[in-house]
Amino acid sequence: MQQKIAYPGLTGILLLGVVQIIAWGGSFYIMAVLAAPISRETGWSQQWIYGALSLAILVSGMLAPLSGRIIARTGGRAMLAASGGILALGLTLVGLSHTLWLFLLAWTIIGVGMAMGLYDALFATLGTLYGGTARRAITSITLISGFCTTLVWPFCALLIAWLGWRHACFAYAALLLISVFPAYLYSLPAGGGQTSGAARHKMSGKQAAIPRDLFWLLCAIFTLASVVMTAVSVQLITLLQSQGYTLAAALAISTVLGPCQVASRVVDMAFRRGHPVWTTLFSVGLVALGLVMLALFPQLALIGMLLYGAGNGLRAIVRGTLPLALVKPEEYAIIAGRMARPALIGQALTPLIGGWIFQHFGAQATLLLLCVLALLNVLLTLVLKSRMSPARAS
Repeated sequence: MQQKIAYPGLTGILLLGVVQIIAWGGSFYIMAVLAAPISRETGWSQQWIYGALSLAILVSGMLAPLSGRIIARTGGRAMLAASGGILALGLTLVGLSHTLWLFLLAWTIIGVGMAMGLYDALFATLGTLYGGTARRAITSITLISGFCTTLVWPFCALLIAWLGWRHACFAYAALLLISVFPAYLYSLPAGGGQTSGAARHKMSGKQAAIPRDLFWLLCAIFTLASVVMTAVSVQLITLLQSQGYTLAAALAISTVLGPCQVASRVVDMAFRRGHPVWTTLFSVGLVALGLVMLALFPQLALIGMLLYGAGNGLRAIVRGTLPLALVKPEEYAIIAGRMARPALIGQALTPLIGGWIFQHFGAQATLLLLCVLALLNVLLTLVLKSRMSPARAS
């Protein structure tokens, strides 16, 4: 039976959102400002440097099911609190790296910390602790963390300009150490693991907690959404320039993504009583419409990116809330961990595959392929909705 656990208050939600900004900034997003100074000093190619980030995402994806099982057993609080130390260790090794093998090892460790402490782990913990009521917390946290790049990139750039990239890594590692551990201990209750050994044995097959077709549909939807998001994040400026925009104009258009993501999350909070499958349809539909508009009507790129940004903003909410609406809270962490693996692996491989497609077939072919993937995701979401039972879809 699910324990009665006090819901996190406003301070707790704010702290969870802030530590997600710090954790994402010290892992997934920091490479955007570290890559150039690292390459200048070490002489390593940016392909190897960004490949280290892909390695971290791949490690995170491979460990996601294990992370889910740990959360199901323990409630997740201790693992989330420890993630700051693991990320700090990885960043410290990045700052100490004078050889490529040590640099890759450092990002392998960061990948472990990402599996322990980013969205998937936090959402699985909230779902395990609070069941269906976790949607409000998930939406609020993604609203706060939507300002991540707006805050982290200028902050890291200032650290690098002031301290150099190596000492900037040490400083950010110290920030992770002093913030993540106490924030999770304060914001989340101790215990909360609800999955007994018998229940875990019952769920040893992926289809035990959720019908097999729904499980794989969810995996496909989340993976396609992650692949499209990663490809756009990496190639958006180049794609806009290929449509005839100058670098300055492309950068200006790309700045609308952050505010649009936050705005769409605010709107979702107003409609949180609706089933998450509708949020999913809005998310994938807006992403597809925005990309198609960019491909077919490049003069409307700004509107296209407004739509894309709104849809992508809902994506983070859907990752946490849609599986929660389909499984029991005590099963949620294990199922969410299994669903996270293919999405993270796809995300890790996207820069490599996307770069190859762009190099051999050009920008327009890359953009059209992204449109096809986005439209396919709309179709898969419609199939998912049609296969959900009326009780689950209401």
